[in-house]
Amino acid sequence: MTISDVLADAREKMDLAVEVAKDDFSTITAGRANPALFQKVLVDYYGSPTPLAQLASLQNQEARVLLITPFDKSALKEIEKALVSASHLGATVGNDGTVIRATIPELTQDRRKEYVKLARDKAEAARVVLRSLRRSTREALDRLDGVGDDEIGRAEKELDAATKTHVDAIDTALKHKEAELLEV
Repeated sequence: MTISDVLADAREKMDLAVEVAKDDFSTITAGRANPALFQKVLVDYYGSPTPLAQLASLQNQEARVLLITPFDKSALKEIEKALVSASHLGATVGNDGTVIRATIPELTQDRRKEYVKLARDKAEAARVVLRSLRRSTREALDRLDGVGDDEIGRAEKELDAATKTHVDAIDTALKHKEAELLEV
């Protein structure tokens, strides 16, 4: 394995960490119903946790109402139970026997601040992942045989620059999410 292989692998993993953080941000509501809010909801479907998107179609009915149509009508009760237990959403859930309507409540200022705090926690978790990747990549660089100290030094500078770029990407995404959440 060469220095460029190690750095390319690190960049790829860092890109993935940034994408996961952005994906996590999309699950935090700004008072509008969005199918992405429910993508992390797991339903107990015949004994195994299954993502909601695999069990039902999700579509916006109104600005704050999401219509959930199960592919298998026998899963209706389990889907409803999973949605009710997804407390971070605060959605009011009701079914008419064939579809489920999840209504997202209007956000109060306190609830908006809670969501901003949640977004910051998710951003910090992503930064921790990036720092962990940087640490493990540095260890991998140190283990390379037949590579001079100067080359390792240059590679570490390149790694630090890549880490900073990815941390900045997370910070930018967080800033946008905070602005979206605090917008009344």
